[in-house]
Amino acid sequence: MMKNPVRLVNRVNFEKELQEKKLKCEDMIRKYLPKEEGFAAQLAEAMNYSMEAGGKRLRPILMGEAYRMFGGTSAIIEPFQAAMEMIHTSSLIHDDLPCMDNDRLRRGLPTTWAEYGEDMAVLAGDALYGYAFETASKAFDLTEDAKTVGRCIRLLASKSGIFGMIGGQSAD
Repeated sequence: MMKNPVRLVNRVNFEKELQEKKLKCEDMIRKYLPKEEGFAAQLAEAMNYSMEAGGKRLRPILMGEAYRMFGGTSAIIEPFQAAMEMIHTSSLIHDDLPCMDNDRLRRGLPTTWAEYGEDMAVLAGDALYGYAFETASKAFDLTEDAKTVGRCIRLLASKSGIFGMIGGQSAD
């Protein structure tokens, strides 16, 4: 039985478009990563190692698409997209630790703790979580609407905090 050629073309187009969006998203995220310099150079390296280890980037892509779907056109969404991926990555770093899931590989690479040690992995996960909010706060510089940016940061904090992602991890 022959497969539907329209469905195959749509799937190929979707996968191609998704890959293009992923590459653009990764370029955008790199603009927000910490510089590997100064007294915290190794910490920044561990953070960046984890952020650049790959992944589908679906969270920031979907955030950007929803923003545009509701009429958004400015770059104000970018700090939030990067922040969301930082929060997600911080949770993966912590989830891989020996005291949690004890995973040594993620996406075919050594996990952050396997590459940098448990102590640096804990710090990298904590630092990425904090740096996510520093990154999201850059949206204040991109608009006069500080109230909306503040509400977005509050939402990001509540959904990733003890009554959100971190609370869920504790239940796991």
